[in-house]
Formats: sequence, C-alpha cells, structure tokens
Amino acid sequence: MIDIEFEYIWHPLLLSAKTIGVSVVLLLLIGTPLAYFLAKEKLKFKWLLDTIVTLPLIFPPIAVGFFLLLLLGRNSFIGSFFQSFDISIIFSFTGLVIASFIAGLPLMVKPLQASIEQFPTQIKEASFLSGKSELKTFLFIVLPTIKSSLFVALLISAARALGEVGITLVLGGNIVGKTDTISLAIYNAVFDGEYDLALALSAILVVISLIFFISLNILQKKGKKII
Repeated sequence: MIDIEFEYIWHPLLLSAKTIGVSVVLLLLIGTPLAYFLAKEKLKFKWLLDTIVTLPLIFPPIAVGFFLLLLLGRNSFIGSFFQSFDISIIFSFTGLVIASFIAGLPLMVKPLQASIEQFPTQIKEASFLSGKSELKTFLFIVLPTIKSSLFVALLISAARALGEVGITLVLGGNIVGKTDTISLAIYNAVFDGEYDLALALSAILVVISLIFFISLNILQKKGKKII
C-alpha cells in the first residue's frame, strides 16, 4: 500500500511551478529579442551569439551547470558583486530560475528565429514604406502573424525547463525542502529507495507532459490553419 506524505509531493510541485512561471516570463522578454536579432542576416558576431544560445542544447547539462557555477559562484566577479548586496545566486530559487531559463532558451530562440526568417519580406517592406519603424513592424505585424510559432516555442522550452536536472543540480544544490524541483525530487526518491514517492511524482510529470503535448498539437493545428 502506498503511504506518502503530501508535503513531499506538494513542495517540489509548487517550487517547479514557480520556477517555470518566472522562466517563461524571462524566455518571453529575453528569448524573443534574441530570436529577432539572430534572424538578421547582417548582424555582427552573429555566429558567436548563435553559439552561446545553442550551446546548452548540445553541451552536457552538468557541464553547463559547472561553468555557470564558476561564473556565478560566490568567489566569482558576478557572484561576489551580488553577494555584497546579500543576494545569493547559487543554491537558491534564483539559481533554479537561471538553470531552467538556460535549459529552455535554445528551444525558445531557434524555432522562433526560423519563423521570423521565413516571414515574407514583401510585407515588411510594405510596412516600412507606410512609415512604420523596424521595431513597430516586428511588434505589431511580424509577431502577431507568427504568434502560434511563438506559443509553440514557449511551450517546448517550458517543457524542457521542467524536466531539467543537470544544470539545476549544480546551481540549485538539490537542497531538500528548498531547491528540490519535481525532477530532482524524483532523483532523490530513487536514490533513497523511496520508489512509491518516485512513482507518484513521475505520474504527475506524465500528466503534465500530456497536457503539454495536447496543447502543442492544438497550437500547431491553429498555426497550419493560419498559413
């Protein structure tokens, strides 16, 4: 018979929801402009920016987490600066948000970049001729037209961030009751031999994944109808 204390499920689930919620906002505010700039053909050092954005997708997550730890740790320039204001980045909620944001960023930027690049040039030129600036054209003409692609990219990146373990393990520290997201809680439960808890948490992730999958299919069908 399964006997699991509710708090062992509720805390990781709530923490993951908060982390993904903040990450989604950051992905919209930072990922969208990045996709816009990477879609420019004549952008200087485009290859470098593209490499930085894509790196978490092809580099082992645990290694990405280690490099971020060196960059944001208490003894680093960035980490010590924030530490002087009594703000800790690693082993905190901030570290979890950064980890999920970095994990989801490539899957937010690359599909959106492709949609922006495929947007008809004639429509943009007509907008420029009507007196609209490049920024207004992007915000009020391009984005509304490719909104289905935007939502799909955001959904995929959020799903990737939810399942993130490697970067989160290093930056968050996997502190039980503080920085153990639902994915890390499953890892901890398996490691401690609490298979009933691991099964319950995995079942929750299956349900969430199905919701993501159904939403993704709905958005893709709407996008095809618009096209």
